[in-house]
Amino acid sequence: MFSTRAVGHPRGLSVRTAFLSARPWSFTMTFSSVTLGTLLAALEGKADLLLYFLTLGGMVAFHAATNILNDYFDVKHGVDKEGAPTTRYRLHPGAEGEVPLSTILDFSLALYAVTLAAAAYLALVSGPAILIITGAGVLGSVLYTSDPVVLKARGAGEVTVFVMWGLLIPLGAYVVQTRALSWVPMVGAIPVGLFVALVLLANNIRDISYDGSVNTRTIAVRLGERTASRVYGWLLALAYIIVLGEVLSGFVSAWSLLVLLTLPGAVPLWKMFRGPVPDDADPKTAALALQFAVLYMVSLVLSIYLPVF
Repeated sequence: MFSTRAVGHPRGLSVRTAFLSARPWSFTMTFSSVTLGTLLAALEGKADLLLYFLTLGGMVAFHAATNILNDYFDVKHGVDKEGAPTTRYRLHPGAEGEVPLSTILDFSLALYAVTLAAAAYLALVSGPAILIITGAGVLGSVLYTSDPVVLKARGAGEVTVFVMWGLLIPLGAYVVQTRALSWVPMVGAIPVGLFVALVLLANNIRDISYDGSVNTRTIAVRLGERTASRVYGWLLALAYIIVLGEVLSGFVSAWSLLVLLTLPGAVPLWKMFRGPVPDDADPKTAALALQFAVLYMVSLVLSIYLPVF
């Protein structure tokens, strides 16, 4: 299925093309969700590094599979094609006609197989709940762009990624470590999940004109740029408010106030969305999301080793 031939060969994916088409820069979101769920388990004295890395590997494969399948169906539906906005920002071999769609689909299915293999092993170690959580995530991943549902085109994209990266992945990572279902990882990961949704919302606001022209009714298209930009600002503020609420309620320690160090970057973003949205709106949001998540995770580590608050 894979080759080491140069990019653009019509018969297969080169290693470089396969890697870049999986959008590896987006894996920081999966790293944050898995690590957050694991750290919340570690706060309860339960953490196994081997299980953590197996979970992370399985979820990175899941994220890559989701990205590749998204590209496959977007090309199939005529959303992504040569000259589309997404082709200006990243490598997209399907839209550029460099790789057959059947090869792209095979690549995605192979990555899903890696995910399911990791889930099967972890289920043997930590219980069958892992299979249920993984199955729910794969279902959401497939329905995101596949027929006949196409959640992305129905304005449910942001909700879908929030549920997967803000609820299911942290919960799965937590269950792997503790072997117990709990609301703790889902509540703890809400702020990070909101940022994942914000990255997608920023992308969709930027692409409103194009998405509307190809009948992709994202939430940004449905609301219009002005209202969607306001929603962006509300969700951005909500992520910080939730952390403050978690600290005041004692859910997390005062170390988590470290996330407030990202406010100097959040305020300009909030102001930016009050005017014309620039082309780099989503990478700027992603950069802030990573800074926020890292400080949030650092605060949990400090809560474990320096529980002074």
